[in-house]
Amino acid sequence: METMISKRSKLAVLLVLVTSAVIARPAEAARIEGVEFPERISSGGVDLALRGLALLRYKVLFRAYVAALYLDPEVGVEQVLDDVPRRLEIEYFWGIPAHLFAEATLDGIEKNVDGDSFRELGPRIARFNALYTDVRPGDRYQLTYRPGVGTELALNGEVRGIVEGADFAAALFAIWLGDEPFSVSMKQQLLDAPG
Repeated sequence: METMISKRSKLAVLLVLVTSAVIARPAEAARIEGVEFPERISSGGVDLALRGLALLRYKVLFRAYVAALYLDPEVGVEQVLDDVPRRLEIEYFWGIPAHLFAEATLDGIEKNVDGDSFRELGPRIARFNALYTDVRPGDRYQLTYRPGVGTELALNGEVRGIVEGADFAAALFAIWLGDEPFSVSMKQQLLDAPG
């Protein structure tokens, strides 16, 4: 009888441990609007964790794109535009020509920096805008900033180029995360810790 109770107790403890391990194990990917983003990425030897997911709608009805923001888990919301590693991945539901990305980048940076800074950043904005290419539905841009290296633009994982400077990175990421973001609700969703 004692052996039977002991076996049941051991089995119960084993089931609790296995169940706890399964529950505590983080998901491999997060999903929004049917699009998956990994929970963690590695960039230049730095591990970044998914901070938030967001959907941008065009004229309320149409899905334009979904985005994922990655940060070092130790970085707070108030530090998002500091000289810290970060990545923004954006997947598009519609085809968009390169010149519209360039126009949106110019406009978004100009709204978030003063006039002197905008003029100083001008040559680097032009270099970055030259990296854009037309996208098709399902394409994904990755904007990755690594301190001391610069901001890398990749399309579907293929690097298009890098532009140097923490000031440039802050101005570029401010398009989504600055004082005058493209969409306030999108900024809030990206900065919301998953939970």
